[in-house]
Amino acid sequence: MSSAQPLFPVPFEDCRVVRARGELDLTTVAPVVGALHRARAGTGRLCLIVDLSAVTFADSSILEPLCEVWAESRARHGWTRLVYTRPSTALLLRVGGVADRFPGYASVRDAWRGTVDVRGPGDATARGGAA
Repeated sequence: MSSAQPLFPVPFEDCRVVRARGELDLTTVAPVVGALHRARAGTGRLCLIVDLSAVTFADSSILEPLCEVWAESRARHGWTRLVYTRPSTALLLRVGGVADRFPGYASVRDAWRGTVDVRGPGDATARGGAA
C-alpha cells in the first residue's frame, strides 16, 4: 500500500516536499496524486521535491502526475526534483522517457541544494558503500 506522508506538503526553505512510500500503482497512487495536487496550490514560484526513496515499487501510473507537476513548476519559474535511490525507479523513468526531467537526488537536502547524485541510483558508492 502507498501513502503520501504527510497528507499536506511540508514547506522546506521556500519549497514543498511530498513524501511517498510503499507501492505506487494504479490502485494505490491516488494519495500521492492528491498530495501533488495540494502542493501546487497557490500562486507564484513553485519548487517541489518529491521523495520517492521509501517507494518499494512503482509503475507508470506515477509518471503522468509527475510530468504534470514538472510542467507547472517550470511554467511558474520553479522546479520539481525527485529523490530516489532504487534502480527500479531510475529504470521506470528511463523507460517512460522522462529520465532527463528527473535526475536522481540522494536526499531531500541534496534535491533542495540541486546536488545531483552523479553516480546514479542504486550505485553503492553513491551511498558511501564499497566501490
